[in-house]
Parts: sequence; structure tokens; C-alpha cells
Amino acid sequence: MTRPMTMAEKILADHAGLDEVVPGQLIECDLDGVLANDITAPIAIKTVRELGAGVWDRERIFLVPDHYSPNKDIKSAEQTKVTRDFAHEMGITHYFEQGCMGIEHALLPEKGIVGPGDLVIGADSHTCTYGGIGAFSTGVGSTDAGVGMATGRAWFKVPETIRFEIDGELPAGASAKDVILYVIGKIGVDGALYCAMEFAGSTVDSLSVEGRLTIANMAIEAGGKAGLFEVDDVARAWLARRCERPYKEYHADANATYKKVIHIDAADIVPQVSWPHLPSNTHPVAESRHITIDQAVIGSCTNGRIEDMRAAADVLRGRTVDPSVRCIVIPATQGVWLQCVHEGLMDVFIDAHCVVSTPTCGPCLGGYMGILAAGERCVSSTNRNFVGRMGDPTSEVYLASPAVAAASAVAGHIALPDDLD
Repeated sequence: MTRPMTMAEKILADHAGLDEVVPGQLIECDLDGVLANDITAPIAIKTVRELGAGVWDRERIFLVPDHYSPNKDIKSAEQTKVTRDFAHEMGITHYFEQGCMGIEHALLPEKGIVGPGDLVIGADSHTCTYGGIGAFSTGVGSTDAGVGMATGRAWFKVPETIRFEIDGELPAGASAKDVILYVIGKIGVDGALYCAMEFAGSTVDSLSVEGRLTIANMAIEAGGKAGLFEVDDVARAWLARRCERPYKEYHADANATYKKVIHIDAADIVPQVSWPHLPSNTHPVAESRHITIDQAVIGSCTNGRIEDMRAAADVLRGRTVDPSVRCIVIPATQGVWLQCVHEGLMDVFIDAHCVVSTPTCGPCLGGYMGILAAGERCVSSTNRNFVGRMGDPTSEVYLASPAVAAASAVAGHIALPDDLD
């Protein structure tokens, strides 16, 4: 009989061809997919060429130009060209040209390209997003991604797992973004260093898949190797409309061994905002109203899905952005963009005097489409607020939910939607 295992341990053991694994063990695993974007792919491609082996499986490599695309300058155009030419040369099935693309971590689950039980590596730290649908996915360096593209294999050190049991009903106005900001504020940006973060409890059960993807996305902001949610009926219904291939569910054993189990009462999770310059510097929104802003960003791989667009539109409907604020709305994929059109959300955004962009990571990493000048402040539904993350080193980024970002854009300062009434 094998030892009782966590979700992460079961997925890794299976992909290593082993009956069981233990934390700290070094293993080599078969991969289900390898991801890279317009910044990280060229380095990975160089590694593939140095190995001289071509690609391991043209249907299991995912290339998404989303960071500086549509290209913002000549250098970014050259980066994308390297990626595009390689995709065409190798016959990569899942290369997403501009016009068909989206922010990678929203796009792959939406298209059903990743699914439960998959083991996926990506040359982007927020690859951990796919744990929201029961995959073990994690970010790696571009060289490791290149080796994965060539061989279909990667090595792992089996992580310990921290289990977060969150129970009860969230207070009015609180969302999945507030859950993960609260967790990071509680344990710190290194509180789950190289650990799998396993989420469970009645609060988690009540979350949408979009909400679970938001939480898994920011596991890396606590130092996590992966963020994992078990597949349940909510996830199965969501997957039935997207994932057409067979998938395998992994569920933690009841007597699995965890590094620690952290119990959280959902009633304690009021709407949060992370002040500069760490995601762990969390404060209740209600205690942050004195902070004026110059910009609001609603989008990213964290909060650019249709649920997020609806939440922002509900706040902005019938209102206008404060004249001293720029509000930038970025649907995460072309599919979300089109759904916003069909639901009339674009009318709401434009009537509210928002800028609406094609899908891009742009402002989140200080790339383009919303760079901050010296001393400016932005409230953003993105995932990082490090020094200079969105522009000048003296600028400031405050992390919050789409609803709070929208309310703040209208108020001219950090605010709750209820404050607008």
C-alpha cells in the first residue's frame, strides 16, 4: 500500500511513473504541456536549437505572444517574430497569433488546452494559474522550458503541501481576489516558499472556477510552487463546455501529511487592498479611503475574465470615471472581449470614459498601455506591486479586486462600491 498523498504528490508521482513520492525527493516527470510567451520563448527556442532535437510534440507546446503584443516597438516585434517563425517551422498547433490570442493564463483554460491532472510547465511565473482546475502547473526558467519543449520531460523536487481550509460565507463585497490577498497577508510573500498550496473548505466549494483561477494565479505571490483545487461538480460543469479531451482527477487522501493546515474563517475576509510594495502588505479597503489615485487597471491573468468584467461594469454602469483618473480595462482574451460586446459591457466602459484595450499583459509588468509617471498611484486588479512594477520607481501600485478598482476610478481614491451610493 502506498503512503497517503496530497494532490500535488499524486500528480507528480503519476507523471514520474512511481507509486508514491515524498517531499524533497528529486524526480523526472513526463509533461503534458510547455508554455512560453513573446518575452520568454526566444530564449527557450535557442535552447531547443542548441539541443538539435526539434520539438517533442507540436501539439503540447503553447506559444502565446501576450506581454508586448500587439508589438509596442521594434525590439518586441523581433521577439514575436522569432516566436512566430519557430511556431510555423515546427508546425506548433497552439500558436496564437494576434487577433486570436489572449493573456496566456486566461487563454489556455478557456480553450480547454490545459485540464485537470495535467503537469504543465511555463516560462512565466503565473503558470500556477491552472491549479484552479486541478492541474499541477508551475513556472520555470526559459532554459528549462526549452528542454521541456525538446524532450517532453522536466525534473522536480517534490514540494511539501500547505492546506488552506476556508469555511463560511464571505462578507458582502468580498471576492476570490480578496481571499488570496488575505491569505498572502496572513502568511507573507515567502509563507509558502516552494510549497504546493492546496485550497479546500465550504468557501472554496462556493467559488466559481474563475474565482479559483484567480486564487491559484497568485500562489506564486506567497512563494508557492503551485496552487491546487480539487475538481468538483462546479469545475466539471465549467470543463464540460471547454475541455473536450479526457482528463484525470486527483483528490488528496484524507490522511495525507501536510507541512501545516491553516484554518480561515471567511467572515474575516473583508475587501482587501495590498499597499506598496508587497502583495502581503494588505489592509481593509475601508481603511484605505484616504489614498488618492491617478490610474485604475482592470484586467490581467489574475482578473481579466468575464466574471471580472461584469463585476467592474456593475460598478461603472451609469457612472463616469473621475476626471483626474485614467481607467484602463483589458479583457483577458478575444473571447472575453467579444462576450463583453454581446453583453453590452463595452457600452458601459466607454460611457464611463474608460480606455478599453485588446488583450495584453501590457501595464501589469510596466510594458505599455498604462505606464506610471513619477509619484503616480494606480489601483489595479493585477498581481504584483513591487517597486517600479508599473513604471517609475517612485510610482505606487495598490492591488485590489475589479470591483474595488472600478469604484476607486469613479471616486478618485481607493473606495468600496458601496461608497459610491
